[in-house]
Amino acid sequence: MRGRRRERTGVVLSDRMQKTVLVLVERTVRHATYKKRLKIRAKYKAHDEENRCRVGDRVVIVERRPLSRDKRWAVRSIVERAPVLQTAAGSAPAEGDA
Repeated sequence: MRGRRRERTGVVLSDRMQKTVLVLVERTVRHATYKKRLKIRAKYKAHDEENRCRVGDRVVIVERRPLSRDKRWAVRSIVERAPVLQTAAGSAPAEGDA
């Protein structure tokens, strides 16, 4: 029986590539000698087949076979959507208005 695939939870940093997102994963570890908690950050390129992820989304990624030189992870699910910023059309004053 094969081992379980590793999973990570992180935040999407970039969605500018086609079918690929850049995910920041943070985890905390204790320093072996000083026992201080450290934040370890890692960035992973993950495959997003339908281009559903947006910047700021919290996603679960799962390890899979290599798809390219850097891409060895795939987006399994979107845990939490990033808030969408609403901009009202015409709310900014025009240059000629005083």
